[in-house]
Amino acid sequence: MASLTPAAAPASIDTPEIGKAGRDLLSLALMDARNHTLHLLAQYEQALGEANFAVPRSAELSPPLWLAGHIGWFAEFWIGRNPQRGLGAACPLDAVRLASIEPRADGWFHPALVSHEARWDQALEVGPLRAWLLETLEGTLELLEKTPETDEALYFFRAALFHEDLRGEQLIAMAQTLSVPLKLPLPQGQHAREPLLVPAATCLLGVSPGGFVFDVEKWAHEVDVPEFEIDAQPVSWSQYVEFVDDGGYDRPEFWLPEGWSWLEREAQLEGRRGPRHVDQIGVASGAVMQSMFGKPTRMSGNQAAMHVSWWEADAWARWAGRRLPTEVEWELAAHAAGRRGFRWGDVREWTASSLRPWPGFGPDGWTRSTDFEASPLFGRARVQRGASFATRARMKHPRRRAFALPGRDDGFSGFRTCAL
Repeated sequence: MASLTPAAAPASIDTPEIGKAGRDLLSLALMDARNHTLHLLAQYEQALGEANFAVPRSAELSPPLWLAGHIGWFAEFWIGRNPQRGLGAACPLDAVRLASIEPRADGWFHPALVSHEARWDQALEVGPLRAWLLETLEGTLELLEKTPETDEALYFFRAALFHEDLRGEQLIAMAQTLSVPLKLPLPQGQHAREPLLVPAATCLLGVSPGGFVFDVEKWAHEVDVPEFEIDAQPVSWSQYVEFVDDGGYDRPEFWLPEGWSWLEREAQLEGRRGPRHVDQIGVASGAVMQSMFGKPTRMSGNQAAMHVSWWEADAWARWAGRRLPTEVEWELAAHAAGRRGFRWGDVREWTASSLRPWPGFGPDGWTRSTDFEASPLFGRARVQRGASFATRARMKHPRRRAFALPGRDDGFSGFRTCAL
């Protein structure tokens, strides 16, 4: 068993090294994550409470109350009800479980038992759901106090923390889709910087054993990277407007065939002339008005373009005579050029890389009880790197590997480019 050492122990609940945290810090982080969930739930209640949280059915969303309840269910399912939690990542999904403190919990929140469509028909109420979130957290913390300080024993407590942080960002992105007026500071613009030249190097891609590791980040392996030039910051609105003004949404030569088909479908639905949630863009004025949490917002020209699909990012790069970076180029630049002006953290950034398993990959059973299972999307999804303004600080690390299908634009996604 891998035990914790003082040298390896992180010092803050906001550090990206929280995956190596011991009991005391992990307890604080779990409380912080649950407070964040309850805070978001309260803002949803203020906006949707009178309508009993009724929202339009959508294939890209889950009902807000279901999503919040699933957070508590996940922790109880893998920790409170799981006598084999000490096995860590080796614990099977079908391990024998104890009964839940809520007899209807599995029927409400277990993805294997309730289809995506059926989630919309459940009669969930915010008051009992809030109590459920508090009760499940209390049970988690009580068990954590008695847990050995080993990576295996702490595995599911760390998984529960990261799962809740991911769901928190999902709740924020859903609020944007539903025009729920969240009180959240938006990213500020950045002064334009010249592209950066990154020398050829050998990059250690992936994460080495020790602490909690997402399965798509297993395991560390060396990759040789030739010299390349990369943008110092994501493509800004002023840069994106030039593409729109030049007829970028009318010129199929800039789009891959699948991307052009996607654009035509989107155009039939909403007359697409720019990224999602954009009400006005460019042409004569160069201005961008984008709806942010239900409020029309004038975006600064030096802010990162946001809610861009991969198809749009790729088309812009082709129009500009450039290309999207591979994920290893992005990571190498983040490590090697951070002191020379490489800036990230406002938007999750699309890369040219398709999602593939790395050497030594093995699927973690817990992901099958969420919406974050990677295996079904291998070869179809595109890798995203970086983090958005809605990402919790402890989730921000240059090695963090996210993914989405190329047509997804509901997340806070943008992009940067490399020279050909």
